[in-house]
Amino acid sequence: MKLQPLIETLIGTEPPIAVRAYDGSVVGPADAPATLVVNSPDALRRMITSPGELGMARAYVAGDIDIEGDIYAVIRMRDRLPPLSAQLRFAAQATRLLGVRNLRPLEPPEQEARLRGRRHSKARDAAAVSHHYDVGNEFYRLFLGPSMTYSCALFENPRDGLEAAQARKYELICQKLGLRPGMRLLDVGCGWGGMAIHAARHHGVSAVGVTLSAEQAEAGQKLVADNGLTGQVEIRLQDYRDVTDGPYDAISSIGMFEHVGLSKLQEYFRRLVSLLGSDARLLNHAISRPRTTKPRLERNSFINRYVFPDGELHEVGTVISALQNAGAEARHMESLRPHYALTLRHWVANLESNWSEALDLVGAARARVWRLYMAGSAVNFETNRTQVHQVLATRTIAGSRPHALPLRPDWSPAPPVP
Repeated sequence: MKLQPLIETLIGTEPPIAVRAYDGSVVGPADAPATLVVNSPDALRRMITSPGELGMARAYVAGDIDIEGDIYAVIRMRDRLPPLSAQLRFAAQATRLLGVRNLRPLEPPEQEARLRGRRHSKARDAAAVSHHYDVGNEFYRLFLGPSMTYSCALFENPRDGLEAAQARKYELICQKLGLRPGMRLLDVGCGWGGMAIHAARHHGVSAVGVTLSAEQAEAGQKLVADNGLTGQVEIRLQDYRDVTDGPYDAISSIGMFEHVGLSKLQEYFRRLVSLLGSDARLLNHAISRPRTTKPRLERNSFINRYVFPDGELHEVGTVISALQNAGAEARHMESLRPHYALTLRHWVANLESNWSEALDLVGAARARVWRLYMAGSAVNFETNRTQVHQVLATRTIAGSRPHALPLRPDWSPAPPVP
């Protein structure tokens, strides 16, 4: 039995991409923007024994499947998958082709996370962060660029360069926090120190950044020294729950919140609010979810198994409520969803342009994980499957004088008067 009928069962006889299989079967147009290459019967074994996206992802990470050309065109195929009846028919056809005795599950690629312990305990959170971030700073530099900023940039137009857009994002946050010389800033989940360094250089603050990634902390400390900011910026290998040297005049949390579980939201915000001084501001910049999806990443999703184990995305209304329940006052919310799609497309382009070096640094399997995850995330932001919001809050005490936050936002031009 040839693979062509199986392929057509799954994606139809006139798909927008091409598929080329190990048995010589070819489906799809000759000038397709992308070709999905099925290299081995093991691809089918993985798809049958781990139905859904996990089996496909394992096959790609293991090299049983290749993607040539436009990876976004392949990812968009998920919206064209047939009804369940056709998927079951595909599984039955593939089982007949391989034979029941050949359906023993294959060992997952070693890049799959295997966490132990209580979910969102300090030890397990540290292991989850290490799984994602401690894969080599030079690998991250290949796609993040010189700024080493691993969060959504801010674009004035789609043609902006990534470095300028990342600097613009940091500056927006500094303005929202009202940073001035002499203030103390805490940056939670500081990565390689980009926000702390920007705030110190351009706004004269004294900054502390905390991260659970040993590799980030070491590289961040070097960047601080290289920028001549030793004594003004401190990068710590520390859990935010262990920070005790408040009060701070401002706190930023940029792209770390996805590691905080729903069960820990109140603890997280209470801890941060307790570290704020009077008249202080807190900005939470986080990936979020539409109202119709669940907080926890699906257990068998690619993103949970390979990218962000134990990750949880929270609906922005839940975030604002949790902030207020912790004693803060939510003052401003802004969605940056289109900006993250553009950011991710820059990262994917950078990774693909430096593919050979990526293979040398981390190997084919891990490079494939990052290519698939970042391209898939770009499509998710473009289609509103995933969102990102900045929420600005103040520590406001009932009965106190009006807060120092401006009556109207002073970090962007006012709209023209009609």
